[in-house]
Amino acid sequence: MSEVLIGSILSALSTGLGALPILFLQGSITHRWRDILLAFTAGIMMTAAMLGLIPESLKYGGIVEVSIGLFLGVLILTTLEKAIPHIDLEHSKSGIKFDEKALLIIAAITLHNIPEGLSVGVSYASTISDTGNLIAFAIGLQNAPEGFLVALFLINQSISKWKAFIIATATGAVEIVASLLGFYLTSFIEFLVPYGLAFAAGAMLFIIYKELIPESHGDGNERNATYSFIIGILFMVILINSF
Repeated sequence: MSEVLIGSILSALSTGLGALPILFLQGSITHRWRDILLAFTAGIMMTAAMLGLIPESLKYGGIVEVSIGLFLGVLILTTLEKAIPHIDLEHSKSGIKFDEKALLIIAAITLHNIPEGLSVGVSYASTISDTGNLIAFAIGLQNAPEGFLVALFLINQSISKWKAFIIATATGAVEIVASLLGFYLTSFIEFLVPYGLAFAAGAMLFIIYKELIPESHGDGNERNATYSFIIGILFMVILINSF
């Protein structure tokens, strides 16, 4: 219990850690670096899903459980996306007023963090050594640049640096609750473990392909984003092999 709590808290607080540089930033970063950060986090999440969550789901269940879990993850994320319209942090040209737009961004990011928290909790519920720590670390790495981009968006909407930092940090707090929920469900209902792991993988894959990769290719930086994506994959492969 203490391990999953610590892992989920550290993973969630990585959002705030990523937003921290906002307090000292003079000016703004280029689209190129934003795209590089997004692509790097996509590579990290891709590897965590394909080499961490899915293989472990197969160990607990089979192809049927993995398929059902994956499709459920994609279905839930699709439903959430329809309930909370996606607004591109950098490329939006909508006429939504500030208060409504900021609320949508915060709500979308918060909901987006729920499956990430679930993946951490489910991974800690498995009996395979260090999987929980690995997934928590991977999600934490993904959360850091996300927190930075959310805080940067809020500052561009004339919110103070400190308030933007606090809001960005708070969006990650939902991961703690989701992580504990995933942990308890799969701990007490053991047959849910393969479904839960595959569900988390499906949700992450949806986020990667639907959100992170398209956004990292939105400003003509496709080649740099591709290199960064591959570096993110290699980084996680090295990390997985070191556990």
